[in-house]
Amino acid sequence: MRILVTGVAGFIGHALTLKLLERGDAIFGIDNLNDYYDVSLKQARLAQLEGQAHFEFAKTDITDREAMAGVFANQRFEAVIHLAAQVGVRYALVNPLAYIDANLTGFANVLEGAREKKIGHLVFASSSSVYGASTKLPYSEDDNVDHPVSLYAATKKANELMAYSYAHLHRLPCTGLRFFTVYGPWGRPDMATFKFTQNILAGRPIQVFNHGNMTRDFTYIDDIVESITRVLDRPAIADPVWNSAIPRPSVSSAPYRIYNIGNSQSVQLRRYIEILEQYLGKKAILDFQPIQPGEVTDTLADTSALESLVQFSPDTPIETGLARFVEWYKSFYRVN
Repeated sequence: MRILVTGVAGFIGHALTLKLLERGDAIFGIDNLNDYYDVSLKQARLAQLEGQAHFEFAKTDITDREAMAGVFANQRFEAVIHLAAQVGVRYALVNPLAYIDANLTGFANVLEGAREKKIGHLVFASSSSVYGASTKLPYSEDDNVDHPVSLYAATKKANELMAYSYAHLHRLPCTGLRFFTVYGPWGRPDMATFKFTQNILAGRPIQVFNHGNMTRDFTYIDDIVESITRVLDRPAIADPVWNSAIPRPSVSSAPYRIYNIGNSQSVQLRRYIEILEQYLGKKAILDFQPIQPGEVTDTLADTSALESLVQFSPDTPIETGLARFVEWYKSFYRVN
């Protein structure tokens, strides 16, 4: 299969592309290599991809309408995996327009290209952040998500609505994936796993928000990649029993689906720090802080819909995943 992967130099894009190339797919990857975090890490990921058979790369910004139109006009794709986005909850307080540009305008450009070329399946990244102010656990794809508590979450919910409209109007098969706290080797420097590791090794304090009274559904990168790959091969279809009188949000009479991708395990933040300390061989200096605007206290995924579709759900224990991350971090940054 020939696939367009946006955000190919990103954390998930890089790992997914390696998997797809390994199984024989041809990948055309795009990324703008912006400086939201260390560009050298993105370049190192990209270096692992370039030179491989059946991989092509074009430095392209999804917000550039003409450039994106050119990508679709000059290439042939059977599927699109859209991962490019402005990520992060807190950064939206500093630069909100980056989220409007990348996550709304950029996604619209992808949707238009997919519609024009009659793409067989558009898989796009959503986020567990869409659950917002909800305290009902575990989160289900059919829960109400009308109360986002961050601009990032609002743009991700908007992506789901935009995709649904294209599925309904143009019969474009669209599948949205709500990722839950992805971590692992080659991860993002703005995420807790990376920042905590960096600061603990350097002897600097780590900021522990809500005084440590938080839980997260940490999902290992290999499980994310396996889930996306399996979902990709099953284009969204209309639900034959969808009832407009009692509509389920995760399915419809259009070829549209939403799935949670999480580990279905709730890990206490303090326990997570203890595991990191164990593998790093060093105690953390804890700087307890109140909860930050846009953050939620707990996340937990119900992945029964995903498991029903692809006979797989993430299950890597946090101990295993963090051990692999620490091993990668020490090797990549040459830490003894």
